[in-house]
Amino acid sequence: MNPTATPEKARIVILISGSGSNMVAIADAVKAGDINADIAAVICNRPEVAGLQKARDRDLDTAVLDHKGFTTREAFDQALMELIDSYDPDLVVLAGFMRILTPAFTAHYHGRMLNIHPSLLPKYQGLNTHQRALDAGESEHGVTVHFVTEELDGGPVAIQAVVPVYDGDDALSLQKRVQVQEHVIYPIAVKWFTEGRLTLSQGTARLDGQPLPDHGLQLRS
Repeated sequence: MNPTATPEKARIVILISGSGSNMVAIADAVKAGDINADIAAVICNRPEVAGLQKARDRDLDTAVLDHKGFTTREAFDQALMELIDSYDPDLVVLAGFMRILTPAFTAHYHGRMLNIHPSLLPKYQGLNTHQRALDAGESEHGVTVHFVTEELDGGPVAIQAVVPVYDGDDALSLQKRVQVQEHVIYPIAVKWFTEGRLTLSQGTARLDGQPLPDHGLQLRS
């Protein structure tokens, strides 16, 4: 073994469904050298969304697999697995990928698939998180990066960013403030994973071998 050999870079596949803002944050961190990895592909389940052009503008390989062309969720997920695996990724990143995934899919990528969710999980799984937080009178809200498991938005948490809820906030103003933090913490989690620091073991997210608390590492803005 050559002790001076450069380790192979981790290969990342990013899945998007829309604007791709988190994909851009990760891609820009890779380009800047903050994440030592290669983005093997950006895959989208909807043709001609803005995120695809943003990926092309960054000279990233893109692929479209339109879920409307499949009669069942299982058939789509099987085709998606085959497409993802053709790029031989070390990590699959869900960046605004708006699909509920089948158990077979999540099991296939167990321990090597991350998702970002706009709430402080386990609060507000699912949709409309910002309005639900406001309706509940929360004083804090935020965003979570977690490992993907069969439970929707229920996998072990790696990192969260906490933002205050201000008087006069509406869902849009809160969303914008949360999204700023999304673009901070998702590249951090991806960096940790590609460096071998972030792992999933025995149902627990671990950083540098140490179990993370249920809320993961928390950053406050």
